[in-house]
Amino acid sequence: MHSNSQELFRQAFNYLKQGDARMTANTCRFALKKYPNDVNFLCLISRASIVLKLFKDAQKYLDKATKIDPKSAIARETYGDLLLAKDKPKEALREYEFAFTINPDREQLKQKINFSKNKIAPPSPNKVKKNDTRNKDDGKIKEVLEHLEAGRSDNAENILRQILKNDPNHVEAARLLAGIAMDHDRFRDAEIFLLRVVKNAPNYVRAWMDLLKSQREQDKYKEALISAEKIIELEPGIAQPHMMMGGVKGLAGDHKGAINSYKKAIRLLPEKSAAFCSMAHHLKTIGKQDEAINAYREAIKLDSTHTESYWSLANLKTFKFKDDELKEMEKLLKKKDLPDDGKVHIHNALGLEYEARKDFKKSFNNMSQCNALRRKTETYDPVEFETMVEKIMELFSNDSEKNLDLINQSVTPIFIVGLPRSGSTLIEQIIASHSLVEGTHELKELTESMRTVRNKSKIKTRFPDALSEFKSEHWRMLGDEYLSSTEKYRTGKKYFIDKNPNNFIFAGALRFAIPNCKIINARRHPLDSCYGSFKQLFAQGQPFSYDLIELGEYYLEYDRLMNHWDEVFPGFVLDVKYENVVSNLENEVKRIIDFCGLPFEESCLRFHENERAVKTASSEQVRKPIYSSSVNLWRNYEENLSDLIEILEPLINQLPKNDRPTGY
Repeated sequence: MHSNSQELFRQAFNYLKQGDARMTANTCRFALKKYPNDVNFLCLISRASIVLKLFKDAQKYLDKATKIDPKSAIARETYGDLLLAKDKPKEALREYEFAFTINPDREQLKQKINFSKNKIAPPSPNKVKKNDTRNKDDGKIKEVLEHLEAGRSDNAENILRQILKNDPNHVEAARLLAGIAMDHDRFRDAEIFLLRVVKNAPNYVRAWMDLLKSQREQDKYKEALISAEKIIELEPGIAQPHMMMGGVKGLAGDHKGAINSYKKAIRLLPEKSAAFCSMAHHLKTIGKQDEAINAYREAIKLDSTHTESYWSLANLKTFKFKDDELKEMEKLLKKKDLPDDGKVHIHNALGLEYEARKDFKKSFNNMSQCNALRRKTETYDPVEFETMVEKIMELFSNDSEKNLDLINQSVTPIFIVGLPRSGSTLIEQIIASHSLVEGTHELKELTESMRTVRNKSKIKTRFPDALSEFKSEHWRMLGDEYLSSTEKYRTGKKYFIDKNPNNFIFAGALRFAIPNCKIINARRHPLDSCYGSFKQLFAQGQPFSYDLIELGEYYLEYDRLMNHWDEVFPGFVLDVKYENVVSNLENEVKRIIDFCGLPFEESCLRFHENERAVKTASSEQVRKPIYSSSVNLWRNYEENLSDLIEILEPLINQLPKNDRPTGY
């Protein structure tokens, strides 16, 4: 859409949301004079015509829309709406199911499919436990769907709760209410509703799928696997349930099992590019790089616009694109309909590829364009972060341990913290190569344990203010909660690693909650550290990393807090510099292992031979012997980093002369 057409579409859509279908139709007619073949306007005027009961007009516009784009999901869905309005649920169901094959993630489509099925064969009250849906209140459910379509979830929720008050076993009302809960990240609430649904309608596939999602979001992998097995039992010949099973197995750490599930999905639906891409992620994680590359390329072969596969190939860090693949990516960027997340993938992939080809100007330009787009989708407040650091430093002082009864735990977690892309995965691989240590990955349980203790103790303030109310029993509770919640990642070894870099803000809390824990701070030249983060496209959790100025300010706060920990808890955190590990591997490995309280083992020097699963972006790099090509990489971009250099000047001036930028 052009910017003018986008504005017109917003106006027309807003009229429809406000209930003014006539103004919607008028605005669309005006737009179609200028953009006669715009499918979006044709579908929107059709929807307005349906509301106005002008079915012939709706049919005319939809005929044109489907002729222009026979595979338009929105056109086929709107056609289904027209057929349903004309009381033709069987025909409507066909359109909805066709649209669902094109856009399987659209929640309203799933609801419309179930609603149509109910219209065709509504279950009788005495068969509710054998049928997939319950349809006691057609009119009210239809009203709910209209509210959801218009974004009025509060109205929909009120109606649904009233239906359940009158009939606690109403299947569809409970499922729709669960959907609203999930939209607001209330996954436990959603699970409760959905367990009620599948109890009353054990063959309701859509409800099992929703239940699986709610369980997965709560990291309830055992329960989610049971749900996935039930879905496969109900739909044995469909690829999607196997995809879902693969996703859950991967999250649970069963990467080989995930690969097998994706292979089953591919056998059922060989043209499913997403299955090849997802399978490749797990092949990469367990070190099968060649097979991963082939799977990513197969995904691209099936769908030339599958940008995630291009980015995933580049993100292997050791992969090099062929010239024709590079040209295809450049072509993709010229497509007007390429969504922003696709542009983000391709710009990042090109940035990494041009860096490997030593065309640093093109590399930086692509990284900058990637991050400018990504920053728009992130929420980050530098002032809020600085205030949080100030509060943490205020809470933990030299005498903050007084009057506390601190108790060591029976298990010793090893936390590897710092800024991303500062060598933390290398340190993790070294320690995980020790026979007494369990390697896990970047765990989020510490943050969740903090929240759990706060809720159980009825402390209403949030982190870090909540810690001012902690007594000895709260710290013990935090340690117990964290170790209990991480048990699912461990096999019984006394030591295990948590490599979440953001845990550096919790060092003081860990000193009290798990006094015997070990914390290693992965440090790197500040410019390499910051630019390494800038060029990495993170799945989530690092919103500060897409703007060089914000990155520099974040680094200063991180450095300030780490210096504070050294001052108030001397010797509690071990600083490990990436450059020292590269230049003197044996000495640094022995220092790290000794700090952890472990006997030295030669296997830690041969970390690259370790076949454990590695989930981070450095997975392929740490499977190679130590190399120095990433040291001082920032010098290739020095002319582009002036703003970052200026912000980091206080730290840069403390570096040896040879490690400073020109003029410092």
